[in-house]
Amino acid sequence: MTREQFILHVSATRESFRRFLVALCCGDTALADDVAQESYMKAYLSCDGISNPDKFRSWLYKIGYNTFLNHKRGVKRKVDYTEVEDMAAADASDGSFRYQELYTALDRLAANERTAVLLFYMENYSVKEISEIQEVSQDAVKQRLSRGRQHLRGLLKD
Repeated sequence: MTREQFILHVSATRESFRRFLVALCCGDTALADDVAQESYMKAYLSCDGISNPDKFRSWLYKIGYNTFLNHKRGVKRKVDYTEVEDMAAADASDGSFRYQELYTALDRLAANERTAVLLFYMENYSVKEISEIQEVSQDAVKQRLSRGRQHLRGLLKD
């Protein structure tokens, strides 16, 4: 893949990729931007290895998902969820807090469930495509979607 082709693919996917990462990071735009930047660097450095340029979008999402997981493994959670809700309610200056209840619920899901739900419902990926991104079977993706929906329903009712 040439540099120009890479730039075209990035331009075509930039908004949806960032939207996915912001939701995956539960509204933490700074973290989402860091993950995006690292993902783009990884993608650029290995873009010669992509066998089918038509699959660039799902390939990039896979890199973004793995980069997110690597980041989460290195970070220890130090704040209680109730404190996050209080912080979100106290600071109305950031427009991203209008979705804070959803982000808080998404943050309580396991990362694999959250990713499956976001890719399926927000990015319109098929179960097959999600299974390729998450490197699991299609049945596992269906299970993650089912559990994710069930958990979200319970969390958003409260």
